Amino acid sequence: MSRYSLFRIVTLTKCVTSNATTLLCRTNILNRTQTCGYAKKVAAKGKGKGMMKEELKGPEVCKDPARLTSYAVGVNIFKQGEDPQLKPPEQYPGWLFQLNLGAPKKLNELDSDTWEYWKRLRKENIWRYNRLHKGKKF
Repeated sequence: MSRYSLFRIVTLTKCVTSNATTLLCRTNILNRTQTCGYAKKVAAKGKGKGMMKEELKGPEVCKDPARLTSYAVGVNIFKQGEDPQLKPPEQYPGWLFQLNLGAPKKLNELDSDTWEYWKRLRKENIWRYNRLHKGKKF
């Protein structure tokens, strides 16, 4: 019954002996020792002391130059099927090849009459405000 109780009384006896005669015996009564009968935790796979961790593997990287130049590798999101084949550049819209794929332009490189200039100005002001108020408390 004490197995399911939250607390139980434990009696400890410690005796110091020498040459088959007891010199001192001390009895301690410890109250309030927790003895709950909870279920044991299940050991997870790979969490033990001698276990090796299983490394997560990413997707396979295609290194074939012929496939990389003729297919859009990694575009297919379905489990079945294959990646779509690339079309000739004439079949794509013109704006696709004019996109800026490098670093964003600085504020002084943009024209002040454009929408991109004002968007960039607002973003830089937000960054500046956040830097100034980073360590301040309410």
